[in-house]
Amino acid sequence: MSKPYRLSTGGRFVDRAKKVSFTFDGKTVTGFQGDTVASAVLASGQRVFGRSFKYHRPRGVVGLGSEEMNALIGVGLGARHEPNLRATQIEIFNGMAAVSQNRWPSLTFDIGAVNNAFSRFLPGGFYYKTFMWPQSFWKHVYEPFIRRAAGLGKAPEGRDPDTYEQIHVHCDVLVIGGGVAGLAAAEAAAANGAKVIIADENPHLGGLADISGGAIDGQSLPDWSAATGAKLYAAENVHVLNRTTVVGHWHHNFVMLFERVADHDPALLSQGVPRHRLWKVRAHQVILATGSIERPIAFANNDRPGVMLASAARGMVERYGVAPGSNGVVFTNNDDAYQTALVLKDAGIGVRVVDSRGRAEGALPNKAREMGIQVDTGSVISAVNTSWGGLNITDVKIASYRRGQGRVIKETKAEADFVAMSGGWNPALHLWCHNGGRIHFDDKLQAFRPKEHHDRIVAIGAANGTFGLSQILTEAIHAGSKLAGSGKVHPVPAAVQADERPLEPIWFAPATAKYNEGNKHFIDYQNDVTAADLELAQREGYESVEHTKRYTTFGMATDQGKTSNINGLGVIAEASGKTIPEVGITTFRPPYTPFSFGSVAGVLTKDLFLPIRRTAIYQWHVDHGAVFEPVGQWRRAYTYPRNGETNHQSIDREILAVRNAVGLLDASTLGKIEIKGPDAAEFLDRMYTNMFSTLKTAKCRYGLMMNELGFLSDDGVTVRLSDDHFLMHTTSGGADRISAWLEEWLQTEWTQYRVFVTNVTENWSQFAIAGPKAREVLQKLDPTFDISNAALPHMSFVEGRLGAYPVRVYRISFSGELSYEVATPANYGLGLWTDIVAAGAEFGIEPYGTEALHVLSAEKGYIVVGDETDGTTTPIDVGLDGLVSKKKADFLGKRSLEQEHLKAPNRKQLVGLLTEDPNDVLPDGAYAVRQVKDKPPMEMIGQVTSSYRSPTLGRSIAMALIENGRNRMGETISFPLPGGKVVRARITDTVFYDKEGAKLNV
Repeated sequence: MSKPYRLSTGGRFVDRAKKVSFTFDGKTVTGFQGDTVASAVLASGQRVFGRSFKYHRPRGVVGLGSEEMNALIGVGLGARHEPNLRATQIEIFNGMAAVSQNRWPSLTFDIGAVNNAFSRFLPGGFYYKTFMWPQSFWKHVYEPFIRRAAGLGKAPEGRDPDTYEQIHVHCDVLVIGGGVAGLAAAEAAAANGAKVIIADENPHLGGLADISGGAIDGQSLPDWSAATGAKLYAAENVHVLNRTTVVGHWHHNFVMLFERVADHDPALLSQGVPRHRLWKVRAHQVILATGSIERPIAFANNDRPGVMLASAARGMVERYGVAPGSNGVVFTNNDDAYQTALVLKDAGIGVRVVDSRGRAEGALPNKAREMGIQVDTGSVISAVNTSWGGLNITDVKIASYRRGQGRVIKETKAEADFVAMSGGWNPALHLWCHNGGRIHFDDKLQAFRPKEHHDRIVAIGAANGTFGLSQILTEAIHAGSKLAGSGKVHPVPAAVQADERPLEPIWFAPATAKYNEGNKHFIDYQNDVTAADLELAQREGYESVEHTKRYTTFGMATDQGKTSNINGLGVIAEASGKTIPEVGITTFRPPYTPFSFGSVAGVLTKDLFLPIRRTAIYQWHVDHGAVFEPVGQWRRAYTYPRNGETNHQSIDREILAVRNAVGLLDASTLGKIEIKGPDAAEFLDRMYTNMFSTLKTAKCRYGLMMNELGFLSDDGVTVRLSDDHFLMHTTSGGADRISAWLEEWLQTEWTQYRVFVTNVTENWSQFAIAGPKAREVLQKLDPTFDISNAALPHMSFVEGRLGAYPVRVYRISFSGELSYEVATPANYGLGLWTDIVAAGAEFGIEPYGTEALHVLSAEKGYIVVGDETDGTTTPIDVGLDGLVSKKKADFLGKRSLEQEHLKAPNRKQLVGLLTEDPNDVLPDGAYAVRQVKDKPPMEMIGQVTSSYRSPTLGRSIAMALIENGRNRMGETISFPLPGGKVVRARITDTVFYDKEGAKLNV
């Protein structure tokens, strides 16, 4: 062993010919290509990687991969800095800058460690009992202190310079995990012709095969894994993703995969390679081959740097050629850990085994004895002693033990500078549980394993609680063959593996004196939760394991119980006198491990963060001098001023063109949602306040939509295209929201409905041809259908062609004039628009914008959701109670409308306003007051919702929500404005133009 911990030989993952230099906390560290930050820093002799969250105790490496909870570091500088990464997963490269976290001023001397001295006053749940008195301290003392203490790493500074991307794919079989089980299943599925994706979080395929004993068809496990992996890489129907973590599993086998594309080699970034890629996969079948996670053992000071999992110690030696120390103790309750003792012995490292079982007589323990390794059965580590500050282990205390023993009577001291512990193996069930998979407790494994799942997902190998190599291969090959669909089952290769005897559970290693209280027996390392904390929670009445979790923070944060869960449940079970199945299990939530915000955003940053949406006619509008306004994400033409015109003059001209001749509006931005299926009509009856199941084919109906509280959320005209096919129009800014709203109800409440919802807003261009001469313009376009009033009356629909253009024509009007809305596929949009302009030239056609549309609508008293409504407005408030069905058994918001306060006579109601001075235009939002006073406050009785100057009427008009407004017709009310001016206006009906609707029906 070269000084201090790099072994002179070994390390199958590292290339000793290629040295790599990087910094850790500003200190230069040299490693080899293939090293992780954890292995390289350990090789340099440093064991402390960070400080714990609450007590700031020094912490070192515990795990070998994603289960690592202590060695969380930050990597990168400035905008490329990324916090809270696991040192065991970060591959080193030249120039890397890595830093430890949660310490000040340095890792070896941390002021925050004073918390450890007061740990007795900071048990689990202490924050529920403190920071309450005096109340005045909360804002200026407690909250600032808590916010500064929160978190571990620091956020990056500046704009992220890297690129990220997302990809959506389908596959026949998704294999999660690239260990022996995953490789065998993927090979079998691929051989049967399935399209396979296999994903593994590590740089190399094989899982833990390289540090596990055994052979397959005469090949060592590493050789077999490499050969099988090579076949999969070469197969055309297999996509292999390494450095890719499956972070979550959702309904219908929707799975997200986080690929670290360039973290290991920043040179790739300069070549345009994305740093991270988020895969969104819909898999027909999922094979869960995530393996298992070794669990720690709870003993006094089991969190000290140098205490690690037995698999981690073994992996450091075999993968990286790094010794965990010079003389150590393997503490175990199972046979598997003896493999670690054998590896350490072969590497020339002093080792002794402490086994809590009364007898250890399997093949591996016997081999250990044959090699001269001291094996102490019926024993535990009762405490770990360290140098000053807890930075290095000096020795351990070993005591005799029998199951159920509560206290240590006699201890012996053994020199050691590291401990490799193994409390058994837990199947990695997180992904199985993300989407409702059921599990059950296996007494033999003393762990939970999969039971059943409603989705097409199957667990194999160690993830299924199967640890025998032959059985793993049998499960994997049968699963891969079956799920591929051909039914052809491939032969299972011969496997050889050392026999292992059962483990005996140990949830708490007894100790002496104060240590036996369990306040230094750490269960959840990341959150500083001890056995004493869990026992305290039981004494204080937190019987539900979910309540205990929240009270103590056990199993929370990024760890999600990977190493802490079963040990914690064991402690709770013993403290409460229950079995672990009776205690239950906490909820595993996605993500399995954290993934970057960059991958979540993908390419949707900067200009693409909220893309500006433009219709197919956008450039025509630009070329004809349009002024634009934002409407949701759209840019719509506001008006088309000519040379020398002001916007107001232009708007007046456009309005008069519609009233006296004909106008043309680009209405393509209106939301268009197709609703199709046998239950479409019944579904719409539920969503709208009025009836749609009675709507006849080829007819249109205006509808109102409420939320559950009875407040208006959207409106629009819906068309019945056929018996089971409807087209819903929504407001321009509401299409995406309403589409998602419809899907939410279909997917969560009314799952029995056979209905498909498709947002087709951008698929269609749609134009309103409005005005007395609209029919004449339409006739010039050679329609293949009758457009007379008798054949196509108001609120009807026809499909056909206008010349060369396929169209849907709706006889609907938002101006009060004769109007046709013509829809055509978006790629025909510009051509049809220009042809309409040409056809309408002899009739004086004018394009008009959104402001003219609003004035035209206001003249007719049509409401605009978002103007005449404010989120607390009901259909009754705006005078549309006639559209609230009294026949339907139920619809969204129906019961809410029965609430007394929504029927109160003093509610604000929509009315029209005519100012005493016809030239006074009330500002939008102006307050009406009960009595004008010299200065505020004044009692408000309502507010203006929309206000315009009407060139048609030659005066101002407005609509307002006024308290008890409909019973105040003819009353004059006052609007005090800034600057002292008071405008008086008379309350009128909301319809200012053509109340009889005669101009619509011509």
